[in-house]
Amino acid sequence: MNTPDNVPIDVDDNPPHSPTSHRRMALTFDAFHEYHHRLWLRYARTQVGGRAAAEAVVEAACHRLLRDWSHVLEQESVAAYAWAVLKEHIRDWLTEHDREPALTETAAFDAACTARLLPELRDEYGAYGDHGGHGPHEEYDEYAALERGIGLYSAIAELPERQHDVIVLRYVLGCTDEQVAEYLGCGRAALRSHVRHAKRKLAARLNLRRDQRTGER
Repeated sequence: MNTPDNVPIDVDDNPPHSPTSHRRMALTFDAFHEYHHRLWLRYARTQVGGRAAAEAVVEAACHRLLRDWSHVLEQESVAAYAWAVLKEHIRDWLTEHDREPALTETAAFDAACTARLLPELRDEYGAYGDHGGHGPHEEYDEYAALERGIGLYSAIAELPERQHDVIVLRYVLGCTDEQVAEYLGCGRAALRSHVRHAKRKLAARLNLRRDQRTGER
């Protein structure tokens, strides 16, 4: 169509489906992938067990995200949306292979429980409930058994999904509170609430009582 020379014509230098637009989208995805991939892979291994299976699950989730990347970028929290996609692929893999999450079979879980989670529970819930009176040695023996994972593994598995993720991300994978909040798509106050309720449920499941010296946290 011919137009007068003095009439401006709106020209989109990079229409939505141009090669330049696709390259830019790919670059943003590549940056996201590089930042999150290692942690995703570590989390997937706690759920599906082997490295090969974890890599397959993460690759499938990333392929879906890249395919729908323009839609993903429209979400309120890209990290939280992507995390939900990863969790969906993990659930599908577990269902397809008739498996339960492999968290308790991993060395990372065992080490994290001993190094971080159990000490915090001991700090806040300093003794077992009254079952007829345990002496100091008996209490020590019970804690030693607890540190071997007796009861704690199943207690974490029984947590609601968000509380379970908080415990795994924070204690097993060593994420900062900022990272955990980003993945869960919540604020720091909400995250603290999730941590508090998760610990309370773990303590109740393990028959621990709050240490009166520390009080409510």
